[in-house]
Amino acid sequence: MGFLSKRIDARIAGYQRELIETHYREVDNMYRQIRGWRHDYRNHIQTMKAYAAAEDWDAIRRYLDLLDEDLTRVDTVIKTGNPMADAILNSKISLARSKGITVVADAQIPVRLKSSEIDLCCIIGNLFDNAIEASAKLPEDQRLIRVYMDMKNTQLYISFTNFTAGKKLRKEGKLFRTTKGEGHGLGLVRIDAIVERLGGYLSRNSEDGAFTTEILLPQV
Repeated sequence: MGFLSKRIDARIAGYQRELIETHYREVDNMYRQIRGWRHDYRNHIQTMKAYAAAEDWDAIRRYLDLLDEDLTRVDTVIKTGNPMADAILNSKISLARSKGITVVADAQIPVRLKSSEIDLCCIIGNLFDNAIEASAKLPEDQRLIRVYMDMKNTQLYISFTNFTAGKKLRKEGKLFRTTKGEGHGLGLVRIDAIVERLGGYLSRNSEDGAFTTEILLPQV
């Protein structure tokens, strides 16, 4: 039994490393876009100076509209107050939108967390990945993920909701049945292990075509 437990722990640790590396690549790609826009900043200023010198105000207005659209695509969408949460949430929101999935997010972390950044990365990343995959199976006009994070007294509250394919998911033990395979199962196990280790609370609910995960993590 001890040997089997060690093998499972090793597989979970390996999946965790892979997850963090994936998140790093996603975050790095997002910040590459931001650095690219900043690199072009001087050229944009020079262009608008030229339009101003020619008193071509219509051209300046059109150019500013284009810059506004461009900046909206690369600017930080969510500012929670926690750098790791910002990085993971924004990278996943960008990924979801690239798949035609609408994300409605309201996330605030106004205090320094007791939870480690790696734990936060694993929890948010897994929740978002699961929601993205489920949403991608739906018609585009039904793809929606709702994210809410805030402090409730001394606990960090995390809630993820996404629509499913119109049927209630079947629960097996503590987990809902998944067809994604081993990696997905290990992701859920990892979330459960982190929440349990931190003395938190976790609830999963599948009702009315929506799947919701709620987590409370003590911060004192």
